[in-house]
Amino acid sequence: KPVDAAELNSQHHKSEDVKSPPLAGPNVMNVILVSCECSPWIKTGGLGDVAGALPKALARRGHRVMVVIPRYNNYANAQDVGVRKRYKVDGQDMEVNYFHAYIDGVDFVFLDSPIFRHLEANIYGGNRVDVLKRMVLLCKAAVEVPWHVPCGGICYGDGNLVFIANDWHTALLPVYLKAYYRDHGLMQYTRSVLVIHNIAHQGRGPVDEFRVTDLPHRYLDHFRLYDPVGGEHMNIFAAGIKCADRIVTVSRGYAWEIKTHEAGWGLHGIINESDWKLGGILNGIDTDEWSPEKDPHLQSDGYTNYSIDTLRTGKARCKSALQRELGLRVSPETPLIGFIGRLDHQKGVDLIAEAIPWMMSQNVQLVMLGSGREDLENMLRRFEAEYREKVRGWVGFSVKTSHRITAGADILLMPSRFEPCGLNQLYAMRYGTIPVVHGVGGLRDTVIPFNPFEETGYGWSFGRAETNEMIHALGNCVLTFRDYKESWEGLQRRGMMQDLSWDNAAELYEQVLVAAKYQW
Repeated sequence: KPVDAAELNSQHHKSEDVKSPPLAGPNVMNVILVSCECSPWIKTGGLGDVAGALPKALARRGHRVMVVIPRYNNYANAQDVGVRKRYKVDGQDMEVNYFHAYIDGVDFVFLDSPIFRHLEANIYGGNRVDVLKRMVLLCKAAVEVPWHVPCGGICYGDGNLVFIANDWHTALLPVYLKAYYRDHGLMQYTRSVLVIHNIAHQGRGPVDEFRVTDLPHRYLDHFRLYDPVGGEHMNIFAAGIKCADRIVTVSRGYAWEIKTHEAGWGLHGIINESDWKLGGILNGIDTDEWSPEKDPHLQSDGYTNYSIDTLRTGKARCKSALQRELGLRVSPETPLIGFIGRLDHQKGVDLIAEAIPWMMSQNVQLVMLGSGREDLENMLRRFEAEYREKVRGWVGFSVKTSHRITAGADILLMPSRFEPCGLNQLYAMRYGTIPVVHGVGGLRDTVIPFNPFEETGYGWSFGRAETNEMIHALGNCVLTFRDYKESWEGLQRRGMMQDLSWDNAAELYEQVLVAAKYQW
């Protein structure tokens, strides 16, 4: 029979009431990410960005997600849940209060204890034993959060649960999960994934500091490591890697590199033994914060928001605004090269220093933003004084200036000696700025070299951290900017068209979580 309009309307409303299934399908899990830092509350580097963005992307896929971090200060919106627990750390009882906030589909749980308070200026500071005590308390309390903290009135429980630990600071969590619980028939369906953001920092110390971990003596061998330089020592990262169900690094390239003697920082043997459970997942970026279309830092002082459709005029306007703001000669045809990062040996700042005379001979402009080693900060000031017409060095860090350099520069230079993932090259491509990078870790994974014959790729990379290699890559980049405008615009557009969001990374993390879940 014919269906009248009222019935159609009724069916339409019924279909609206039915929720579409989660993107994760039947693989929906309870996920608890544990970290020492989380943007926007506390951030010292890329780990803070990951802890702030990955959980929200997992929640969008339908998972129930919690983030556990220390409460370093009185954070707005975080409410005391009224739960008090005591934990023994190195023979001393320490009380933990739990605070909770629900934001963007994620439960944020803050652990409040005197040992964490007022550390915002230096969350990894203090002597080695003090730092270790903080990490022990964080991991002991975090592993019991699913039992004690009712989020939305309901605790997570230990079924269908996976912890995501990050770097050595929380690498004790997989060890506690195994030693305190799974070895005793508890939390049998709970899994742990350890994410390696930087393997150079490992939580090393004398073997006698094992007592602080409060673990059974049989676990000492998990921590014991021999170093040709320092001799026998305790290594927290080593124990976490051995006990975790899965290990993830922040790029496929870095997953390969840490298996080598050169980049494994003494843990390459253990990493190779754990190769079966190791994988690499590239970090995403916050495409709301880093968006040329709506970036608030581009809405004043002559800057402008732009999209791929208004790239040519919008980026040119941002470039001239940056040149004016920094007191450089406004010149659309002069290549403007940017560097944003820590001033230290790892970031390859010395290579830039050695290449400055060549750059100045090429009639380019150079803008550097960063802080770090005092001698390199002074070097920045010296270059600006010596090449006042072409070089600007901003010692310190400014979020606004970093966004404006990313938008206004033609080229972003990243000569890092090692770079587990790297985010600045992703920000640059999102803004139509061409990266020139040392081809290591995440830089090699993300910056596909330009192929002028097939018009493919996103930028330039060089194979060794040597000044002449960097100059060769940068020279080809500058030549393309000046003489091959169509190819240059193609590079910009291809970079801007990529999906660099966390949603892609979240789907890959989900696959790792599911693999860990069904591992016995």
